[in-house]
Amino acid sequence: MADTEIRSLEVERILIPIVGLAPLIVHAWSEKAKRQMLDAQQGRKNVKEHRDPKADYESSLYRTKDGYGFPTLAFKAATVGSARFYGKAVRMTEIRQFLFFRGVPSIDGTQILTPLVGEPRMREDMVRVGMGTDLRYRGEFVEWSARLDVTYVKSALSRDSVLSLIEAAGLGVGVGEWRPEKNGQNGTYAIDSTTEIEVVK
Repeated sequence: MADTEIRSLEVERILIPIVGLAPLIVHAWSEKAKRQMLDAQQGRKNVKEHRDPKADYESSLYRTKDGYGFPTLAFKAATVGSARFYGKAVRMTEIRQFLFFRGVPSIDGTQILTPLVGEPRMREDMVRVGMGTDLRYRGEFVEWSARLDVTYVKSALSRDSVLSLIEAAGLGVGVGEWRPEKNGQNGTYAIDSTTEIEVVK
């Protein structure tokens, strides 16, 4: 039996500039929210605290050591999810295996984030909670952009295919709260045609 030669995968790493088409609403889990969930699971009563809109807003933001970001996995999930637009010819399981997204650590070291360019503002929304309603205070980037750090397997996907998936993800899936995937219209984006795609050697 002849020896089987297994060659290294040929990959390419590119930085893809994207620009927001609609506001990005962020909602990081605050330590307070995590504590309340744990207390509820353990049967402990939560002591009612006075609402602090500014603190709620600040805790909704994802932070890097240099500014703000958004979970890198959200951009990958949107890209994988965009495979639905192409029917059975494109399978999400394969896209998930052939595409890799990089980012930077969050300031607390718990997540990998894609850095955002833009300044947030506080927004107030009325949301349904059980049988009633409540106010939520979250960060919103009205104008925003980012660079997606993507590595893909060249034997499985062409660069044009990767870019098509990212365009479809930005248009029809989106990221953040109230995105198209969740019956909203926020968090949509497109590849910025005014900025070159950079190849990382």
